[in-house]
Amino acid sequence: MNVRSLALVTLSLAGLLAAPPALALTLEEARAQALKSHPRITTAQLRALIAEQSVAQAEAGRLPNLAANATLVRSGQAVTRIASGGLSNSQIFDHSGVGATLNWVVFDFGRTASLTEAARKKASAASADTLATRAQLLLQVDAAYLEVLKAKALKSVAEKTLAARQAFHARTQALAQNQLKSELDVRFAQVSIDEARLLSDAAEKEMLAAYATLANLIGTTDPTILPELAAPPLPPALPGDFGPLTAQAFAQRPELGRHRAELEAAQATARAARNARLPSVSLIAAGGIIPTDHPQFDDRYAAGGINVNVPLFAGGLYRARQREAELQAEVADATLRDLRSTIARDVRLAWLEAVHAQQRIGLTRSLLDNARAALNLARARFEQGLTATVEITQAELAQTSAEIGHTNAEFLYRIRREMLDFQLGALQ
Repeated sequence: MNVRSLALVTLSLAGLLAAPPALALTLEEARAQALKSHPRITTAQLRALIAEQSVAQAEAGRLPNLAANATLVRSGQAVTRIASGGLSNSQIFDHSGVGATLNWVVFDFGRTASLTEAARKKASAASADTLATRAQLLLQVDAAYLEVLKAKALKSVAEKTLAARQAFHARTQALAQNQLKSELDVRFAQVSIDEARLLSDAAEKEMLAAYATLANLIGTTDPTILPELAAPPLPPALPGDFGPLTAQAFAQRPELGRHRAELEAAQATARAARNARLPSVSLIAAGGIIPTDHPQFDDRYAAGGINVNVPLFAGGLYRARQREAELQAEVADATLRDLRSTIARDVRLAWLEAVHAQQRIGLTRSLLDNARAALNLARARFEQGLTATVEITQAELAQTSAEIGHTNAEFLYRIRREMLDFQLGALQ
């Protein structure tokens, strides 16, 4: 081996070692990347955290409210009074003081408890909404993943078709040179090659578009990265009846959980609005010290009492709030009933679509077998000189169409199964 050959071999080996390994991506890894990086999941999680803060705010109404105070008053005179702006004439003395005040609502006929329950239910609804967003994103990832695999399978069909037609064109051209076939046969063979190239180009475009959709979902920004996708396992056997599936969807769909929580939150809000018209009892207390000597004040002070607040008249405000909350609860109840009906319909339709897609696999398989048999017969007749190029071209077209139909049917069934799992609430 000369020096030049050795250098070329060395460079080739170095290039192979330096080349990055081909990326591989499983369906589970694609799901994990989407759940980790997609903004919709982040938004739903932040909304759930916001709702949890509302629970803390509502629970604060049950606890004492303690505030520290520091006061320094300068009247401009030794003693003066406020003579306007209020019902009482309060004396004002020059003084300073520090202390604390306590206000604790100890009884309000359950209004604070109802507000707390409403906040908890809204937080539960936000958590269920996060699960619903997660399920929708998983469905999109699964569909995009399967679309990539389908596009690659169709591209493989197109490439095999192109190779077969190029071989047939070469065979026809050789026969034409030997005066066994006409120029018309060669032209028809060339037409079939051009059709196969168009099919291959369209399959390439569909594959790149499917990759772009998947990359957007999993957060990949580099358009040159086209990972190798592993085919997911076959879905389990399709249930023979959709009846039990409806009950499963009612138990698992996160959208139903969200609307149930929203209904319970609206009902709790209505109870709180009703109880706002009832009295409330509060404990109040104040205490502190006066650091500067004053003839009118002791140096320490403390006082406590009970305050009963009875709403008498607010211009119809409380009644309007109660009615609004009750109407919101009725809306939530109607929405929940409508959603249950919609889910029952969607489960049945998804099951029917899956059954139909499963049946199409068998039908397209039979069509593909017959198309292959017809093509083999056409080729045999062509070799014997019993038929023209048009007949074999039509047989090739029928086989290609059958292969495409069978590939579409297989992946359509997988996608329909994903849709059925989504309708059942199994994508979580």
